[in-house]
Amino acid sequence: MKRVTRMLPALFALVVATACAAETAPIPQARPTAAPQGQAAVAPVAATTTPSPTPTTTAKIKLGIADITPMGEKTEKVGVGFPIIVTFDRDVKTKDRATVEALLQVESDKPNEGAWRWVSARKIIYRTKAYWKPYQKVLFTARLSELPGNTGGKDVSRRFAVGSQNISLVDTRKHVMKVYRNGKLAKKIPISAGRGGLMRGGVDVYLTTSGTHLTMGKKAVETMTSSWMGVTDPKDPRYYKEEIPWAVRISDSGEYVHQSAGYYQYLGRSNQSHGCVRATPEGAKWFYTIAQRGDVVKITGTKRKLQWNNGWSYWQLSYSQWKKGSALK
Repeated sequence: MKRVTRMLPALFALVVATACAAETAPIPQARPTAAPQGQAAVAPVAATTTPSPTPTTTAKIKLGIADITPMGEKTEKVGVGFPIIVTFDRDVKTKDRATVEALLQVESDKPNEGAWRWVSARKIIYRTKAYWKPYQKVLFTARLSELPGNTGGKDVSRRFAVGSQNISLVDTRKHVMKVYRNGKLAKKIPISAGRGGLMRGGVDVYLTTSGTHLTMGKKAVETMTSSWMGVTDPKDPRYYKEEIPWAVRISDSGEYVHQSAGYYQYLGRSNQSHGCVRATPEGAKWFYTIAQRGDVVKITGTKRKLQWNNGWSYWQLSYSQWKKGSALK
């Protein structure tokens, strides 16, 4: 395997909720610490080793890892867009981030350039320049035992298994989702996307967001309610609480690809949802079955743009923008 090491500083913006919002909490994301698209460094190319920076401090650093996403190769297979999200067990000071980042390595069977980006004092995310090649293994290693002053610090590693290449193209104007598996069209699914018409903070939250999403998780049945917009009284005509089958989350703002709760007459014909991508029962179940975390879902046709930090939507940034989040220069 060939080594590719990567980098990046912090950012995060407010995400406006969509009406399909689930009752369960979204996957935690980093808090804002700086404006999106901050300035930073150029990452080295694939199969090269990042030179270790000169430590800026000799003070002791007590640091471990609290969480790594996604899970290991024995637990799940991931999609070709998947990020590596590392959460430390305490804040990393700005002056120490380059030193810490230089000890993070990513090695893949099929080499691919990538870069780290700090999104908070505790969280750093790795994204590749191009999608991962399918059917390979990727090894993440944090050599924390080499961190100056990190007495008792232990190296941490995790190996990921990349599954099939699943890339879905959702056209909200033609009301269809085309799912490509390993480059071949596998299925066309009639859909109904967000109808629009509810403004919140200058954003039409009933519109589906256009951009490159990644699947973040899935549930065979997801409870979706109107509480996201403050409507909790069952007597309110805007109130709803529904058990929705075959729900695959694609953002933190409450967007899913899921089975339509009735209203099948609109599928393939018009947009009538509260922001989610509604699909036929057969199509939604099939998509749920093949979905891996980190699969790519590209949505086009709406005026509402997907924010890069809404869920795992890191491909919304160009690679040159992404690299600016590194602490290494």
